[in-house]
Amino acid sequence: MKFSKKYNFAAFTSLWIALFSTLAMAIFLYFLVETVSAWFLLLFLVLFLLSFFILQYRVEKFIYFRIKKIYKDVRILNEKDFPKPSVTTDMEVLTREVENYVNVKKLEIETLNVRENYRKEFMGNISHELKTPLFTVQSYVLTLLDGAMKDKTVRKEYLRRANKGVERLIYIVKELDMISKLEVGGLVLNKEYFNIIALVQSIFDLLEMKAAKKNISLVFDKEYTEEIVVNADRERIEQVLTNLIVNSLKYGKQDGTTEVSIENIVKSKVLVRVTDNGEGILKENMPRIFERFYRVDKSGSRKEGGSGLGLSIVKHIVEAHNEKIYVESQFGIGSEFSFTLENGK
Repeated sequence: MKFSKKYNFAAFTSLWIALFSTLAMAIFLYFLVETVSAWFLLLFLVLFLLSFFILQYRVEKFIYFRIKKIYKDVRILNEKDFPKPSVTTDMEVLTREVENYVNVKKLEIETLNVRENYRKEFMGNISHELKTPLFTVQSYVLTLLDGAMKDKTVRKEYLRRANKGVERLIYIVKELDMISKLEVGGLVLNKEYFNIIALVQSIFDLLEMKAAKKNISLVFDKEYTEEIVVNADRERIEQVLTNLIVNSLKYGKQDGTTEVSIENIVKSKVLVRVTDNGEGILKENMPRIFERFYRVDKSGSRKEGGSGLGLSIVKHIVEAHNEKIYVESQFGIGSEFSFTLENGK
């Protein structure tokens, strides 16, 4: 007979019990009365069935309660995830089920560890970003209170510097507020049709002096004689482009170039590219560049400034438009950030 794996143990054990019990009784009776009745076949069958059901029931109970106790003792496992009907005496199946369960729990633990590390890193980053302007404001206020307020020139300069620190705090808080709104879908987009070429040119004009400090050229990839109209939130896309171009200036090389190109990739989509020949990004940093406060520059000075939220905001704004953002970079050669927008035509 062929049995399901679930009943293998009970079936074969019952077979041996019934066989040896019947054989022993037959031998005993043969030597006692020198005869063997045909009833021994029925006895064999009864012993087999009785042994089978008792063993199957007892072994299932044994395994279930033992496994249940293990789950309860470990505590991280939830016994309701191991329902009674799934308990089997097939150890191969049982082992596979437990291994699968352990792998799921292991993945959950690893996910929790990643989130905990992210939380710690986030708290460390935000405290670092806030403490510098806070200590700056505090130091100037304390200096004024200690007597410097009497000097009109010093008072004016220190108040100006303290105000700069407060503006920095407001900037960080505003960006954090925007990130929160973007993550929970609370930011309302005001879509409109506008010429993205004109928008890029206005950003170039705004950042011209900043680019001049490194003699970086802000250019288009070609001369655009016609408008390219997109349907998007103009203010938010301006923020996206400004952040990307400012980043290219921060990490751009002296006498370098930041180039913007816009092209129709399909009938309904426009692709915007911001390319530079700056420092580039190391391969190991690429997966995390859109994280809040994540910086490629790990130095304590963080010489280039910024809140560390720019690229995270860029990604969230683009995704809020149901569009995609891409990045390609080679360390020492440069980077290209690109994103899609809905064609307005």
